[in-house]
Amino acid sequence: MEWETVIGLEIHTQLRTKSKIFSGASTTYGAEPNTQVCAVDIALPGALPVMNRDAARMAVKFGLAIGAKINQTSIFDRKNYFYPDLPKGYQISQLHLPIVGKGSITIDIDGKKKVIGITRAHLEEDAGKSLHEDYHGMTGIDLNRAGTPLIEIVSEPDMRSAAEAVAYLKSIHSLVRYLDICDGNMQEGSFRCDANVSVRPRGQQEFGTRTELKNINSFRFVEKAIDIEVERQIDILESGGRVVQETRLYDSDKNQTRSMRSKEEANDYRYFPDPDLPQMVLEDSFIESIRAELPELPDARCQRFITEYGLSDYDAGTLTANRELADFYEQAVAALPAQPKLIANWVNGELAAHLNRDNTSIADSPVTATMLGELVARIDDNTISGKIAKEVFEAIWNGEGTADEIIEKRGLKQISDDSAIEPIVDEILASNPTQIEQYKGGNTKLLGFFVGQVMKATQGKANPKQVNELLRRKLGD
Repeated sequence: MEWETVIGLEIHTQLRTKSKIFSGASTTYGAEPNTQVCAVDIALPGALPVMNRDAARMAVKFGLAIGAKINQTSIFDRKNYFYPDLPKGYQISQLHLPIVGKGSITIDIDGKKKVIGITRAHLEEDAGKSLHEDYHGMTGIDLNRAGTPLIEIVSEPDMRSAAEAVAYLKSIHSLVRYLDICDGNMQEGSFRCDANVSVRPRGQQEFGTRTELKNINSFRFVEKAIDIEVERQIDILESGGRVVQETRLYDSDKNQTRSMRSKEEANDYRYFPDPDLPQMVLEDSFIESIRAELPELPDARCQRFITEYGLSDYDAGTLTANRELADFYEQAVAALPAQPKLIANWVNGELAAHLNRDNTSIADSPVTATMLGELVARIDDNTISGKIAKEVFEAIWNGEGTADEIIEKRGLKQISDDSAIEPIVDEILASNPTQIEQYKGGNTKLLGFFVGQVMKATQGKANPKQVNELLRRKLGD
């Protein structure tokens, strides 16, 4: 039997507010446990929540960016469940009337566009964190995260493969960073997702029984967890078994999912409107002021890079997936407007390789956009060759100065004078008569041999284009 996978994602996005969603406690990451809590966060009797205006602003900003309906009146609900890291015994969330309604986002899969529906995005508070290590069989509780503002972005079950799910997750990740509403740090828990996964016989309209994979915090693990869960469900069904609706955890060490608890339904949480919070009413002027602040979004910027700079879909997509990288690229192009494609090659090539090698973000790159633009300008004006430029780039990365300073200090200027290159070409040809005969006999690949010999004799400083032209002329081409 041929099976079809059905996937929906719930993405938990931490908003970049300075204080929590219903209290004035700080949201700064990395503080000592339980040092960023107040009476509201630990649910002291009589402590009342007050809605954070910035959290509402950021949620609306996201809604406008996905073309969603903004509900000008929304309500907060109590989601009742007991965990030690939830002091109130309930989480304040939004069920019946969220701040952001239906919207969509377009993903790219192997050059094909697909629209993924977004059901809703609602505001809620995060819970604290249970710590199980180094407590001799006991559990420690850190409430610093309790009350941290989140928007939970709930997709339609529109994805049909783990690859589509990752593409969607990356698109949302890029968007919230463009909007500057989330830092997107998955290692710190600022951006994480739950995946609802089911399978059904291809052609069947009815959905299969779904399982929920909880709190996955890397793109790679999302893909692996979904793939292994799909395989597990198919194995169960093909052996005559029945998939149980439940919440499962992904074990990355064993590359398997394991049962965590039975899957709750909404009525299990006994939702009801929070009596301590009034309806949240958004004025037209509030929404329009946010609309006016929207930046150029990833898809629009990608299309502009293709049109304005003549880049390929791939290059433009890679450069615009990250707002800081796109900004870096445009700053570099400003230093050399005539070579946008060459600069794109260097940003996506040498710069990206060094960032990955040293696990460095673009914001912390030792090579600034201006420095890179100036380096590429020296290739463009034939001061250095592309090969020598890589040596110069490495020196800039290591803090040895600007491109011009390093070229001067190391004596790396390219030899572009025919009168200086021609004697070296003549000498190489005179030393290799056998290869000349083979070349003239049809082995034209030997041109590369001659070029290599000239470049070796000039320590890589000869202009490769001129070397090629001189050799072809002297070899009778």
